[in-house]
Amino acid sequence: MKAQKMWILVADGARARIFLNDGPGKGLKQTADDEFVADIPPTREVFSDRPGSKSGSGTGHGYAPRNDWHKFEKRRFAGSMAKVLNEAAHRNDFDRLVLVAPPEPLGALRAKLTPTARGRVVQEIGKDFTGLSVHDLPTHLGKHFIL
Repeated sequence: MKAQKMWILVADGARARIFLNDGPGKGLKQTADDEFVADIPPTREVFSDRPGSKSGSGTGHGYAPRNDWHKFEKRRFAGSMAKVLNEAAHRNDFDRLVLVAPPEPLGALRAKLTPTARGRVVQEIGKDFTGLSVHDLPTHLGKHFIL
């Protein structure tokens, strides 16, 4: 029987790492040397904190931007991570997939997965484990499934 390759994506809205588990008792190996990191400036750095005003009729009203660019960039990062997972699923780099991210990035990621990648998702964990070391991660993941 062939060992099942399981990828575990541990992400938030701006950082992600992908780990490989070759089966129960095999532990985790990071699949990439570096973690994926998005350079997302805070919204206050994209827009001034003072609303603008319209000129013309003399009844100037301030208005706030309709988009939160910080959230937009986090959704875009989730899309880029989904692209990585979609391409890997197409190449059959993994058999099973576990997604670990806070609820909002998890939902954005899920929405961008292709049916092939989505069909390999065996578990979703709505928590932020990006701050954990590679050494501590198995302890926290082990509460949700067998490594």
